[in-house]
Amino acid sequence: MEGTDVATATRFLFGKSCNGWYRGKTDARRSADEENLRYQVKSQISGKNLRYQVKSQISGKSHLSDKVQIFKKSQISDTISFIRYWKGFVVDPSQSYYYRWLFVISIAVLYNIIFIIARATFIEMQQEYQALWFTLDYCSDFLYILDMIVSLKTGYLEEGLLVRDFTKLRKNYLSSTNFKTDLLSIVPTDFFYLITGTSVPELRFNRILRFSRLLEFFDRTATRTSFTNMVRILNLVLYILIIIHWNACIYFAMSNAIGFGSDGWVYPNITNPTNARLTRKYIYSFYWSTLTLTTIGETPTPERDIEFLFVVVDFLIGVLIFATIVGNVGSMITNMNAARAEFQSKMDGVKQYMEFRKVTKELEQRVIKWFDYLWTNKKSLNEEEVLMSLPDKLKAEIAIHVHLDTLKRVALFQDCEPGLLVELVLKLKLQVFSPGDYICRKGDIGKEMYIVKRGQLGVVSDDGKQIFATLREGSVFGEISILNIAGNKHGNRRTANIRSIGYSDLFCLSKDDLWEVLTQYPDAKQILIDKGKKILRKDNLLDEELMQQMEAQEETTDQKLQRIDGSLDTLQTRFARLLADFNTTQQKLKQRITKIEKVLRKDEDTISNFSAFDS
Repeated sequence: MEGTDVATATRFLFGKSCNGWYRGKTDARRSADEENLRYQVKSQISGKNLRYQVKSQISGKSHLSDKVQIFKKSQISDTISFIRYWKGFVVDPSQSYYYRWLFVISIAVLYNIIFIIARATFIEMQQEYQALWFTLDYCSDFLYILDMIVSLKTGYLEEGLLVRDFTKLRKNYLSSTNFKTDLLSIVPTDFFYLITGTSVPELRFNRILRFSRLLEFFDRTATRTSFTNMVRILNLVLYILIIIHWNACIYFAMSNAIGFGSDGWVYPNITNPTNARLTRKYIYSFYWSTLTLTTIGETPTPERDIEFLFVVVDFLIGVLIFATIVGNVGSMITNMNAARAEFQSKMDGVKQYMEFRKVTKELEQRVIKWFDYLWTNKKSLNEEEVLMSLPDKLKAEIAIHVHLDTLKRVALFQDCEPGLLVELVLKLKLQVFSPGDYICRKGDIGKEMYIVKRGQLGVVSDDGKQIFATLREGSVFGEISILNIAGNKHGNRRTANIRSIGYSDLFCLSKDDLWEVLTQYPDAKQILIDKGKKILRKDNLLDEELMQQMEAQEETTDQKLQRIDGSLDTLQTRFARLLADFNTTQQKLKQRITKIEKVLRKDEDTISNFSAFDS
């Protein structure tokens, strides 16, 4: 019994220990499997991430390369578009950008004209600011080169059209004198600085040959501006100052060559600190040049032959300059005062006439004040005379610009076709009325309509003591009376007294001018008459029965006119037929006469032959 229990206990303990060992081993294996599984999962995940990153980098690089290619393609296409645009681009000399370019290149030319001679003469100016001069010199050279390109692409007019063919433009520029001077002006003479050094600005004297661009700029400025005489005076003054400047520099250079202070004519000795200053050198030389060229004199007497010769040449140039100044300034002043002189002549003529006719002082003063008002407000010009030299097209455009807005204010002409308004605009005339002048009186026949441009008008009583209403700028009156509307209770007569309170400017349109235009626009004529009837009905000034009777008479008259037109057409047709018959008959007669002449010639030949045979 005890042995059996021991065996049983031993088996129990051994089984338990084996079971524990097996479980431990199983748990270890399980944990190892789990670790292996985790590693495999991590490896797969990391592999996927790596592949994803690689793919992302590859796709990013490919996307970037696509962007680069797109950018390169757009850049190439933009370059091609620019080249095509540049090939077809032509500079129009009449445009503002060309004028602005002339201004820029003129500054470069003026810089070279003024400073090259000054730097060559006054050495310290060249030496102290070399960096500045180099910068400005090569900037101006760059502008010169650009200017040649602009000139090569500048169009010109041929038979009124701008030439855009590059071959013609190139041929025109290369065969011109400007091309030769432009080419000489950019010859790189600065390379001689390598031999002579940088203190010889005389090598750049060829840059002055671009002087023609400065002249062109001033010519275009005088054409574009309204102050032509002022521009011409400034232009003349600039040329004179340039000549005086150059002459001053030449004088100082001669003084340097002869020797400062060697005699009384040359520049004083520069050992004196005052005379050694650059400012004193230039101002003294400019002062001497001004006195000489303006022939004022009072300059030191020359002592050497070369000095005498230089002064003689200066005096001759000064005489020419003085004559040019007097002539140009005189003509400019004459042109500036031409309008005033003409106006004064007319005013003097009216004064003499009033004195001859013994006009009252009060009326004479009114006339003089009217003339003063015209001159003060610059209305002395006769618009028709001023615009007479312009073609009809430009004349019409100016009239439209000045008067069309005024005409559109008239209710009667609103919604009319543009062609009619343009025709009416050309018929408007400006009239000026003095204070107290009556524009129209009640009961007068209406022959004009008026539009107030400036001033005030009063609608007054018959005795003129009471003002019922005031008409100001933009007001219109008299338009109904010039339409000849049938049934108007007032006929074509004025219904009010209208007087100018102060000086008033009015646009006037006459009845004859209106109907002359309306004959070409029959539809617009009927529209205007209908509008006029509507206005009269609104004011209860239209007699309907009388209107119908007069329109019936007008219709009868129209029918008569149509009948006459038909008769004229018939007569013209019959006349054409008779003329054709006459021409045919005449041709037949000519043919018969020709045949008779041939027969007579044959008979004459036969008779002459027979006579010869008998003899």
